[in-house]
Amino acid sequence: MSYEMTVGLDVQDAARYAEYRAGMTPILEAYGGGFRYDFEVARTLRKEDGGEINRVFVLRFPDRETKEKFFADAAYLAVREEYFVSSVGDVSLIAEYEG
Repeated sequence: MSYEMTVGLDVQDAARYAEYRAGMTPILEAYGGGFRYDFEVARTLRKEDGGEINRVFVLRFPDRETKEKFFADAAYLAVREEYFVSSVGDVSLIAEYEG
């Protein structure tokens, strides 16, 4: 059974965020993960914790343990620190579930 998460972001620097995605995608795929859906959205109508969301995506992993290993991977963390932190203003974990 797969493990999935739906995430909303407030991307503030699209070019830098694209560099993040280019750097993290091969690491994600090495863990058997990938993007099922990926949307750019025009505006946020409702969000529980305030703020904006302009990017929504669904990530899939083989299982929860693999997801946790991916997010703890040193190579991923380096890419995240270099590109994600400076390009994204807010992160909203919308849902996590077994698919």
